[in-house]
Amino acid sequence: MDPFPSGVRSPRPATPSLSRRGFVGGAGVAAVMLGTGAWTSGPATPRAPLADYPFKLGVASGDPLPDSVVLWTRLATDPVAADGRGGMPQRSYTVRWEVAADERFRRVVRRGTATASPELGHSVHPEVWGLRPGRDYFYRFSVGGEISPVGRTRTAPPYGTMPPAVTFAFASCAAWPDGYYTAYRHMAAENLDVVVHLGDYIYEYGINENGGRRNTPIGPQFAAETTDLARYRLQYGLYKSDPDLMAAHASAPFIVTFDDHEVENNWAGGIPEAGSQSQGALFMPRRAAAFQAYYENLPLRAAQMPSGPDIQIYRRLSYGRLIDFNVLDTRQYRDDQPYGDGSHAPGPETGDPRRTMMGWEQEKWLLDNFTSSKARWQVLANQAPMARTDRDPGPEELVFMDPWDGYEANRERVLRGARARGVDNLIVITGDRHQNYTNDLLLDYTRPEGEVMGTEFVGTSITSGGDGADTTAEGQAFLAANPHMKFFNSQRGYVRCRVTPETWSSDFRVVPYVLRPGAPVSTRATWVVENGVPGARLDTQNAPTGTRYRAKAPSEAALDAQRTR
Repeated sequence: MDPFPSGVRSPRPATPSLSRRGFVGGAGVAAVMLGTGAWTSGPATPRAPLADYPFKLGVASGDPLPDSVVLWTRLATDPVAADGRGGMPQRSYTVRWEVAADERFRRVVRRGTATASPELGHSVHPEVWGLRPGRDYFYRFSVGGEISPVGRTRTAPPYGTMPPAVTFAFASCAAWPDGYYTAYRHMAAENLDVVVHLGDYIYEYGINENGGRRNTPIGPQFAAETTDLARYRLQYGLYKSDPDLMAAHASAPFIVTFDDHEVENNWAGGIPEAGSQSQGALFMPRRAAAFQAYYENLPLRAAQMPSGPDIQIYRRLSYGRLIDFNVLDTRQYRDDQPYGDGSHAPGPETGDPRRTMMGWEQEKWLLDNFTSSKARWQVLANQAPMARTDRDPGPEELVFMDPWDGYEANRERVLRGARARGVDNLIVITGDRHQNYTNDLLLDYTRPEGEVMGTEFVGTSITSGGDGADTTAEGQAFLAANPHMKFFNSQRGYVRCRVTPETWSSDFRVVPYVLRPGAPVSTRATWVVENGVPGARLDTQNAPTGTRYRAKAPSEAALDAQRTR
């Protein structure tokens, strides 16, 4: 029996079905909603005529709890319409959703409606409750006689239990014009419990009519940089219409946070980038527009609904007593970068205890989480590298000011606070850098022999930077200058993590190219952390032939210089 009433058509035949180990690869949807009947503009209708198939941005789910997930879709018959409205009229639509225990929807467990209004870009975010923990569910939407593709989601394990294993991936930095989203396609085939996206989901830059390195004509409406709501919506319309990204979202729930490019490169609190178009009073309206578009296009709960230029994005999601994901916001509350937002030698400003990268309230929230948590592994879902990245392999130091190197005191407080509260297994997962690293986290990077406080896995970009390479001159310099950096790679991809009560394994999954579609994926290296033993070791047994992690060891002179600073 068809779970939707007569007159509602089945999904377009061109859209493949979704299986547990498969993925959706065709048209999509997008809709943001806050329950039923909210944010309406005029009477909503489920059957108003639509110019074309409305689910061209795919479907998604997110923020899984043991008994709940949030679903997402955004109606768009023309995602790249120049006005940013997605081809939709200025009226509201009633969108129906269903959640089932099977992908054929013979066992529907929850159903309801949500209002897709122009005020929220015709997006909906229904929060579905009453689900069973640790289970796969399938979901879909319908409107105006059309049915969306089917998405698969999975609830978190029961509170208070110790699941035998959780497998997730993390990713960041997906500049659409820099190449194809092949890594997202491979991620969709991994049968993951959850995906953590660490920021730079979009980039604010204008795109030429040839689609950048994709050489895909896209029209002149993308030429200008994103600064207002219509333009941000348009940018999301282009990015989210990519079938590989839609496949990733349809395959597993996402936990998301933003970095800088969802608003503007290297913004800090209320301060725009140097030389920005949005100086002075122009920046906060731009930030408000960026946050609204971000919410409209991602599977976020009502608690993350922005209020003007403010959004509550830091939050904790627990996977039983195995993992706590502490999702950070290192943009909205930070002080301005010291010495500008480029590279500089560490100085008094970088170590000033009055300066913060995460804001005092968020820092207290994190430390309180460490105190109250019963989880075996404490994870910081973090935007920019926490471990020091010295760019000078000689006796001098040169570090980036935008990441935690510009906020040394805040970094030290977090690491000391974790240890003081009994956190034995601190793992930081990080994006931003377009490179893969495995780092020891130290209190004092001038003493590489000092106590290891935790492990950081930095994941490369999905596309940003183009094809990349296994190693680079910059990578050689990093390995020579940073004894705590155990691994470097500069290809594109994502990191797949398998977590058990006794071990954490991070597989650096890479593709050889992104400037054309169809690249294969492989595991470049696997690093393992043992329960209660800070620091990672290379899994040499399962390493590919020729795996190198310190392709060139630091010279004794370089190490001596490090120790005597």
